[in-house]
Amino acid sequence: MNHTCMRAGLILTGLVVTPLAQAAVDSYRFAHVTIATPWYIFIFLLMGIFAPFVLMAVLAWRNAMRKTSNDVTEEGQKPSHQ
Repeated sequence: MNHTCMRAGLILTGLVVTPLAQAAVDSYRFAHVTIATPWYIFIFLLMGIFAPFVLMAVLAWRNAMRKTSNDVTEEGQKPSHQ
């Protein structure tokens, strides 16, 4: 009984590992890699890195414009005496 279980375990392990080994050999079968692929990766990462900086600049500019418009409206009001 023990011998049969060990044999079944080895066969099952072999069946599980064999497709993984074949998948490792054929891992680039469906990925069509050309000379332009590194450029696509570079552009994608460049956008991902610079997008927060662009967003930060837009938000800082918008906040500066909002503060400027608040200063103008406060100058036009009469000072309140407390």
